[in-house]
Amino acid sequence: MNGKINGLVDADQGFVDRSIFIDPEIYKQECRQVFARCWLYLCHESQIPKPGDFCTTTMGEDPVIVWRNEQNKVKAFLNICRHRGNRLCRADSGNAGAFTCAYHGWTYGCNGNLKGVPYQNAAYGNKFNREKWSLVSVAQLESYKGLVFATFDPSAPPLKEYLGEMAWYLDALFDRREEGVEVLAGVHKWIVPCNWKFAAENFGGDSYHGPWSHRSAMSTNFSARRPRKSDIHRFHLSTKNGHCILGRQPEDTSDAPEVVAYEKEGRPKVRERLGPRIDEVRPSVMTVFPNLSCNRGTANSIRMWHPRGPDKTEIWSWVYVDKNAPREVKEATRLASVRSFGPAGTFEQDDIDNWQECTQTARGVVSRDVKLNLQMGLGEERFDEKLGAWTSDFSFSEANHRQFYRRWANLMEAENWSEL
Repeated sequence: MNGKINGLVDADQGFVDRSIFIDPEIYKQECRQVFARCWLYLCHESQIPKPGDFCTTTMGEDPVIVWRNEQNKVKAFLNICRHRGNRLCRADSGNAGAFTCAYHGWTYGCNGNLKGVPYQNAAYGNKFNREKWSLVSVAQLESYKGLVFATFDPSAPPLKEYLGEMAWYLDALFDRREEGVEVLAGVHKWIVPCNWKFAAENFGGDSYHGPWSHRSAMSTNFSARRPRKSDIHRFHLSTKNGHCILGRQPEDTSDAPEVVAYEKEGRPKVRERLGPRIDEVRPSVMTVFPNLSCNRGTANSIRMWHPRGPDKTEIWSWVYVDKNAPREVKEATRLASVRSFGPAGTFEQDDIDNWQECTQTARGVVSRDVKLNLQMGLGEERFDEKLGAWTSDFSFSEANHRQFYRRWANLMEAENWSEL
């Protein structure tokens, strides 16, 4: 199968074969080569603050429980009973000291240990060893500024190494103030008939579509964003490992008056905390490869693009706010976020319509042979030492897209991390 990937992505020339968005065999391979090996976002620590708190998510298509144990340490396990593979926990979140499988009653503690097996002696005699049948744990789990990540690959590099320079750009969203951020209660989930990569690369730096795709939302003043000349000059930044950032000027912020005043008042402390780089660029939208995207300004959202097949993506979206922000600022941020990027948001509807059509037209046997053109700004990339990333002097560029797909192709072909 690896040989099939060769030639499908030509990042140097800016061509991408459309079969990578629709081919079932390629999808199976990326579930193993990408999602089973990369560091994937699980949740924010503010969502599970107390011992026993849990939330459920997926890593690729593998169901996972994220659970804070009695020692206040965050753990993550496959959300499957070791007996017959039934989904152990059906709830999105809550607090529990143990989970009991609905099928045959096997019970597990928050350290993943198998605590109880009904009729154990009658069913197994003295031949059954509970210690061998604990929940399956992720290989590695780490937290960065409250963002919890995990990987199934024990040989994957440490999270900080995987993030690299992207860590600072996450700081610019989640560590702007000493108290950090919190994720507001509730999550939006919806399914879209599109390939997950279209969404991830869009949030990784597609500034070109905004003035056109979102023209109605902006011109009607419904959205918090307004079209203005300063929007033309943006920053397309890509760090190692396929992470991508779209930035704006430091003074560019939300149009909600409560948020504008709050940001203006706190700007000196934010600058002191983040350092001089924040004077060069204000990260606005970004994708941590492969499928975590975040934005700030128009809306403060954390979103996951969960793959559910080559032509289906389940989107999960949360709103985050500075933990100690005034209540009115939190509410203004929440409203701006759901109005723009909720499942019924004005920007969201525009984006989804584009992504699903890009995916569905790839079904055609002739259409699939027409390669995508990602040549915008080709050859104009340069490495900026101050920003710690590759960038482009062009106002519009697909440099980030090329780096995203280059990383995807490398992962699809590499047998191990040393080859990357």
